[in-house]
Amino acid sequence: MTASRYRPEPQLRRPRGTGASFLALAALFVSGLALGRPACAQSAAAGAQQTVAIAAAANLVYALDALDGAFAQAHPEIRLTNTTGASGTLVVQIRNGAPFDLFLSADLEFAQAMIRGGDAPASSMRTFAIGRLVLWTTKPGIDVSSVGIVVRNPAVQTIAIANPATAPYGLAAMQTLERLNLLESAQPKLVRGENISQTAAFVETGNADAGFVALSLVLSPKLRDRGRWVEVPPEDYAPLEQAAVLTRRGASNPAAQAYLDFLGSPEARKILGQFGYRLPAVASGKEGVP
Repeated sequence: MTASRYRPEPQLRRPRGTGASFLALAALFVSGLALGRPACAQSAAAGAQQTVAIAAAANLVYALDALDGAFAQAHPEIRLTNTTGASGTLVVQIRNGAPFDLFLSADLEFAQAMIRGGDAPASSMRTFAIGRLVLWTTKPGIDVSSVGIVVRNPAVQTIAIANPATAPYGLAAMQTLERLNLLESAQPKLVRGENISQTAAFVETGNADAGFVALSLVLSPKLRDRGRWVEVPPEDYAPLEQAAVLTRRGASNPAAQAYLDFLGSPEARKILGQFGYRLPAVASGKEGVP
């Protein structure tokens, strides 16, 4: 079985049936840098400190804390800063001059779009994890035996998804609904978050009865004891191959290369596995653009 072919171009073209627009994307760009936050690496000597600015897909928001902590143990001289958001929004920010060294995308498409646009060297691209999609609820009494049961449940009046124009997990949710012939039933219930973290917040706070979110979020220390979820079969959506790529700025930053290499290390792979990601058979690998 193969996933639905429901997929727009990574240049943020409007996907069929989602209602996303370039005006909405522009609004996302204006607010996008608000999620920046410092990581936990400390300088061994302030005068010799190196910095890596990471733009990461929002599904990684909790996993990054653990990854950065492990990286800091080996590289105390390197300071990390993280900004998380929808992958497509981060691409727009980088293309408009945002000073990031490393881009961690929720899928291959946006990383490859960076390469095609001359914003990243092809040789730097690495697939470091494979994301998993779940349908999650914190409302009591909702049967989560299957995606179809949740979507068709009349008690489920709102279903949160991330913006499918800019967030790969949102696109995967739309592919799933189309693949399972649930799109017509789901459409009146859908509410959209700017990214997968905001989508999860809708469910966590009860502002949505259920939502398609990343497994890495519901397995995080913050959310793992909240609610119930059912995993979406991976054949129902295109693979969420999480790809890392250096930006043009990061290509000349040895510290950024060190973090990129770290993502393929046994320690990083162990952390990613704990957050529910599937792992590539080889720690690094895909280069170039098809």
